Amino acid sequence: VQLQASGGGLVHPGGSLRLSCRVSGVVSGIGAMRWYRQAPGHQREAIATFPSGGSASYADSVKGRFTISRDSAKATVALQMNSLKAEDTAVYYCNMDLRPVTSVSFREYWGQGTLVTVSS
Repeated sequence: VQLQASGGGLVHPGGSLRLSCRVSGVVSGIGAMRWYRQAPGHQREAIATFPSGGSASYADSVKGRFTISRDSAKATVALQMNSLKAEDTAVYYCNMDLRPVTSVSFREYWGQGTLVTVSS
């Protein structure tokens, strides 16, 4: 089981980008889905979380500008990023709690990271 992220790139300040992440492989359960980011010289931080059967929550730094959405049937999670700022420049990672068909328990999986650069 792997997570495959896509959608990063270069965008001007005030612009928008949409990140996507999908599960590659067969799973028997999907729990929480999250997006993290790591800016140069900073620790990785959680910015958006969408629990299974719950409501989305956001870090204060992105609240009102970013929207996380999930499609459990398709095993995908997306992050719509609007009103982007230079300080949003970072590598973005998707993260999911998944239960592989070969396991009875959930474990955490990470995507490979996709670079978002906000610059004029």
